[in-house]
Amino acid sequence: MLRVGVVGTGDISRIYLDNITKVFSDKLILKGVTNKTFSKAEKTAAEYNVKAYKTTDELLQSSDIDIILNLTPPKSHYEVALAALRAGKHVYNEKPVCTKREEAQELIKTANEKGIRIGSAPDTFLGAGLQTCRKLIDDGWIGKPAAATAFMMSHGIEHWHPSPHFFYKEGAGPMLDIGPYYLTALINLLGPITRVCGSAKMTYPVRTITNQFQYGQTIDVEIPTHITGVLDFACGTSAVIITSFDIHSHSLPFIEIYGSEGTMKLPDPNTFGGEILIKRFNEEKWSSIPLLKNYSENSRGLGLAEMAEAIEQGRPHRASFELAYHVLDVMHGIHDASASGKYYKLKSKCKRPEAM
Repeated sequence: MLRVGVVGTGDISRIYLDNITKVFSDKLILKGVTNKTFSKAEKTAAEYNVKAYKTTDELLQSSDIDIILNLTPPKSHYEVALAALRAGKHVYNEKPVCTKREEAQELIKTANEKGIRIGSAPDTFLGAGLQTCRKLIDDGWIGKPAAATAFMMSHGIEHWHPSPHFFYKEGAGPMLDIGPYYLTALINLLGPITRVCGSAKMTYPVRTITNQFQYGQTIDVEIPTHITGVLDFACGTSAVIITSFDIHSHSLPFIEIYGSEGTMKLPDPNTFGGEILIKRFNEEKWSSIPLLKNYSENSRGLGLAEMAEAIEQGRPHRASFELAYHVLDVMHGIHDASASGKYYKLKSKCKRPEAM
């Protein structure tokens, strides 16, 4: 069992802490938390009956902690993870693993030198929905995959998120923030990607917040908010992905995979469950497929728990750094291809994760 210290007690932390202390308590022990605002750390620590550390450094230096769960904003992922690795702690980052390729390279170099591990969200691909899809593909229900589409389209998050500013700054945007769910799902199903091209644009340079917390404030947008990418997979499959904060309404699927013998509609890759539909070439109607795997509810922390088990067993963990870095390379590659007008050939490599 790994002893867990959490850096960052924002909105996403509650589901992690609940699952660590209830669902995955046979693999993980929550030992302490810290936050930039210490009073928030104290409140969370009291709720879960653990220690509140006054600073991140104090938590990283604690001998009571084996692994750091890094739930800070994306621009802090690298700094916190690097400090944790240097302190000899395993690290599990929220997505993306960090915001720049060179940061990721420094993280894995440090981890290898220390003989410790890095894992990264998203872990939704380990849930019942996408693991059932994985089994259906592996068992040949739609034949050989020929193509795929993936769509994450909304009109931004400033109408509901209490702190939406950073989503429109460097290191965020619809691709880096939401894209990891879709790309990780596709790589889990189809394997690694070899090259990409794309088109990225900023539609609205200023966004107006309409949530109840900061109503009427404006955000100066620094990043593209509508990105279209084309993905070529090593297996021969090609896919189109669109991530956008500029779309009011649409009727497109989350993900569809088109095979030689049929088509599969996948659930939202930002969830652990959801409905799966298959229509084979000789059928007139779609069939709903029951979930054949575990973890259909919100199981954030599953990747961390599986990583703890893998460390104990001396095997690779599934929500790996290599997978997360490949996703990061793909996302930046789409932006790079848009800027250059040329295909980007992936420099990163990863293996298709083992099925659960």
